[in-house]
Amino acid sequence: MVDATHISFTADDRSYFSLIKKEIHRIATDGGIAPARINALDLIVAEMTSNLFKYSDDGELLMGVFPNGGNPYVELISIDNGPGMVNPNRMMQDGVSTSNTLGHGLGSMKRLSDTFELYSQIGWGTIALSRVYSDPERIKEKNMVIMRPIVVYKPGEKTSGDGFIYKQTDKFLKMMLADGLGHGPEANFAINEAANAFKVFPDYSPAETIRFIHSSIKKTRGAVINILGFDSSRRVWTSAGVGNIAARIFGPVNFKNHMSYNGIVGHNIPNTMNDQDYAVEDYNQVMLCSDGIKTRIELTRYPMMYKYDLTILAAAIYKDHARRNDDMSVVIAKVK
Repeated sequence: MVDATHISFTADDRSYFSLIKKEIHRIATDGGIAPARINALDLIVAEMTSNLFKYSDDGELLMGVFPNGGNPYVELISIDNGPGMVNPNRMMQDGVSTSNTLGHGLGSMKRLSDTFELYSQIGWGTIALSRVYSDPERIKEKNMVIMRPIVVYKPGEKTSGDGFIYKQTDKFLKMMLADGLGHGPEANFAINEAANAFKVFPDYSPAETIRFIHSSIKKTRGAVINILGFDSSRRVWTSAGVGNIAARIFGPVNFKNHMSYNGIVGHNIPNTMNDQDYAVEDYNQVMLCSDGIKTRIELTRYPMMYKYDLTILAAAIYKDHARRNDDMSVVIAKVK
């Protein structure tokens, strides 16, 4: 089932921290994480929530479980608008503290995590990323394109009207971000019907995929959709979209905003739609955002971001641009 990739926990009240840890523990266990790694996860959550309480008035913790081909992992993202750090790498060293504590928190999180990164700016805040795999010995990225999604349902809902899905063959990779009209269960039903159609359509063309999905979801409330493909033989991105999913293709120097067609998939789409190609040598990364994310995104606000995991960039965009009154989605992808 296609749904939110992450659950949001507000971490501004110490009295709820034990409940947050128990809920993350439960979700990770249900997701197939090995018991020994659950113990490490509990400690990381305790340290993250403690730091959010100490250094921020509006801390947020995002948690998601990813199947990862039989070796599931938990992704924890700590986000705050606190004072930030001058030297994040130094703060991860044991014994370094700015609050008269032992200074072991960040170092412990790094040791317990299979992936741990810290991004911070003075006056902007801090993002900490931790991944804990069920079996650390089997960590392996199999995809030709690295994809990092953050999909969070609207506050007050229990399911997401936004959804991300991808499929990969030996010739291409194709991914879809869909936003069902409105939010809640009916919007979630629409995106799952779209995902089912997406999975069975065999061809590469994003535009033709949208046509197929359109005919398959006419009994739903409909969705806006962008489909992005990567053709490994031609080394190009290919994109087509209907509705207000924002798509940006960018590289070290160049960027373009992909223009979608007007309409609603499942209700009305243009008679003529064409795929648009973008050469990877000019544009090695792509970004998709639903309308739960404000569109005036300036990537120059995030200096040195190219050194970090793509999830850090997705989290920074979520931090600065999430509307909080709708389902919210950011997907970043990059050719290896």
